[in-house]
Amino acid sequence: MSEAILVTGGAGFIGSHLVDKLLVRGEEVVVVDDFNDYYSPKIKWRNLAQALQNPRFHLEQGDIRDFPFLERVFKRYPLKIVVHLAARAGVRPSVEDPILYEEVNGLGTTNLLELSRRFEVPKFVYGSSSSVYGFSNKVPFSEEECSDRPASPYAATKRANELMCHAYHHLFGIKVVCLRFFTVYGPRQRPEMAIHKFTRLIDQGKEIPVFGDGSSKRDYTYIDDIIQGVLAAIDKDFDYEIFNLGESQVTDLLTLIRLIEENLGKKARLKFLPFQPGDVPVTYADITKAKKLLGYNPQVPIEEGIKRFIAWYKKEAPYLEG
Repeated sequence: MSEAILVTGGAGFIGSHLVDKLLVRGEEVVVVDDFNDYYSPKIKWRNLAQALQNPRFHLEQGDIRDFPFLERVFKRYPLKIVVHLAARAGVRPSVEDPILYEEVNGLGTTNLLELSRRFEVPKFVYGSSSSVYGFSNKVPFSEEECSDRPASPYAATKRANELMCHAYHHLFGIKVVCLRFFTVYGPRQRPEMAIHKFTRLIDQGKEIPVFGDGSSKRDYTYIDDIIQGVLAAIDKDFDYEIFNLGESQVTDLLTLIRLIEENLGKKARLKFLPFQPGDVPVTYADITKAKKLLGYNPQVPIEEGIKRFIAWYKKEAPYLEG
């Protein structure tokens, strides 16, 4: 077989969209995913339904903490790029179980970097997070700003992994691009994420938990725009770079809920709760660098993105689980 692109976490939300795009482009694609129970594995299998029909798609089921398993994957396939999207996700759950997050995100990433070194894979694209900025006072967030004050174990693991990526680039010459994703949403979004969760609860006539006073703001970024940025990072040549991938627009929580109500045609029942540890009041991407060097150009504003998401939700609702 020709050289392949390895996508870890390829059965997940962002990963499965990337896999579909890479297959359309004619790439050989290898996916590593452990189909864990953070949310229903049935959803992840459904995410891959299209890819599983393609002869250039190869699935390896296993845990990125398992070095011998990963080593077998690297031996089996000639790889030209590793796109590392697998992670234990979620800010709030990381507060409850930080050791698990360090094991999966920290050890798993180092395993992949070490095997990329040993098997001389020249390029590594890492899926990081806007959470690395923590309680930054300067908005929008620029890649040049300090990001050493994370507000959760999840954010800390993401920033630590960026630093480990740099160490492997410096020592062994692996070319690395770290992509800081800003609140990605759209079809296939994980069930516990705000837009998906709120849509389901409103649809079922249940209360929505609103942490704080509803004024928190997020830079919601539609999946197609994120994938545009990931593909550019795969295609372009950099030594070591970090890029923000966001919409560079902010929406407060109550406005988001209103948009969901309008598109779903149902009213929300709000339950206001205390602010959650680990949450930050705002995320807001400065995408000047990504525009200049990646040619990144997000196209889908939140109003259109929510409309598309609700259309997908109505179609897929029978297959989705909370």
